[in-house]
Amino acid sequence: MAIKIFIDQGHNIGNVNAGASGNGVVEAEVTYWVGIYLAALLFADSNFDVRVSRRTLDTVVGTDQSSSLRARVDMANDWPADYFISIHVNSNPNPAINGTEVYVYSLESTAAELAHEELDSIVAFVGTKDNLVRANPSLYVLRRTAMPAILVELAYLSNPQDAVKLKNEQFRFAFAMYIGLLNYFNLPYEL
Repeated sequence: MAIKIFIDQGHNIGNVNAGASGNGVVEAEVTYWVGIYLAALLFADSNFDVRVSRRTLDTVVGTDQSSSLRARVDMANDWPADYFISIHVNSNPNPAINGTEVYVYSLESTAAELAHEELDSIVAFVGTKDNLVRANPSLYVLRRTAMPAILVELAYLSNPQDAVKLKNEQFRFAFAMYIGLLNYFNLPYEL
């Protein structure tokens, strides 16, 4: 039986739940493409079944921030997915802040185990700074999903070096996330 992975490409292009932008990087574009590349890798692997929240770059999920978040969670819960991965890009007023972090509802959870594999893999393959797995039970997509859920902040678009990676290494981020899933499930790399 295939493992059902729901990939939520955080935010939308346009004005509805738009996300961050800076240094020539638009969060909703990066999250879309990293999610599509990850979905393609999972689709090619018979161990997985996969769905995405945004099937096209122009797909707008919801009509405002709250309905956008609710729709993404509902898609995963209604399927029902076995795991939920929300992809995001971070920003900070201080351009020196950089790296990758992964959020979970609780550090004592199945999701936290997956989060550690994803973080380790991104740091190893992309070369971002390890900013740890962190608990944030207030995040809607982590508290309202009916399955283990993680929210991956790939890197900081506000940091010039991270911004270059976000622009030029989207497939590498996706591949790293795929390898993180294989490691978590103890599956061999066969593509």
